[in-house]
Amino acid sequence: MGCDGGTIPKRHELVKGPKKIEKVDKNAELAAKWKYCALSQEKLRRPIVSCELGRLYNKDAIIEYLLDKSAERPNAEAVAHIRGIKDIKELNLTDNPEWEGERRNTKGDRYEDIHCGMFICPVVGLEMNGKHRFCYLQTCGCVFSDRALKEVKTEICHKCGDPFKDEDIVVLNGNKEEVDKLREKMEEKRAKAKTKKSKKSKATETVSTSESKDGTVSPPNDIAGTSLQQNGGDSSQQSAVAGPSGSSSSSKATKSSSASATKRSIQDMNEKSEAFKSLFTTHSSAKRTKDQTSNWVTHTPYHF
Repeated sequence: MGCDGGTIPKRHELVKGPKKIEKVDKNAELAAKWKYCALSQEKLRRPIVSCELGRLYNKDAIIEYLLDKSAERPNAEAVAHIRGIKDIKELNLTDNPEWEGERRNTKGDRYEDIHCGMFICPVVGLEMNGKHRFCYLQTCGCVFSDRALKEVKTEICHKCGDPFKDEDIVVLNGNKEEVDKLREKMEEKRAKAKTKKSKKSKATETVSTSESKDGTVSPPNDIAGTSLQQNGGDSSQQSAVAGPSGSSSSSKATKSSSASATKRSIQDMNEKSEAFKSLFTTHSSAKRTKDQTSNWVTHTPYHF
């Protein structure tokens, strides 16, 4: 074939076939989703938050994005639906006791398990490494495996005890179909919230316009006077119509008025004797002059 040096070429060196499609390593893809932040591509560290589409983020990265949205970021599309802190939820995760951290294989002389997850399901014990479906509750932020929610069916959170509904369950790192369903649910929620706000604003506007049409409000003094007059008329009518119960109430009123009128000092009563009056502290004998007072204090100020 004209090759110098007596070389014998092979078929794949002479005939070029179709290019092979490059396949993404599944292990690397799972590690990127479950161990790294979807925005900053840094390793996940507490506090970890999730959006309504089930993506995992570092809370620091989300706060930096919300403070400065104009900055250029490589994965800005993954956070375009987040408008504020209300659109994310901090996750209540359970640590994996077998996770040793980054220092587990510093020398490189031991086997490194790539599928070992940092967190596990508190009910079943499955590792959160992408091989099993995991969900979180929007009410409390607790994370469980899908198997735990199916096997133990309750309306109360297994970890904190808060009640939840099926609508509050969000799948973490779901496939395209699950993400599309979550996006539709998110858009419906936001549309309902907008309609509620518009209704409230319309109600407040109608109230303000009605108040402006009515004009000035009558002063409270006039209202109080009219109410007193009405009450007086009603009380007179009630006293005229009342039976034995009315008479008893009127007698009580007269007794209280007479008692208040008869209240006076005992020292002013001429019918009482001086010996009787001296028993009380209002008597002149109980009062001391400045010479009789002393610097020391006793339990009773009238003790001699």
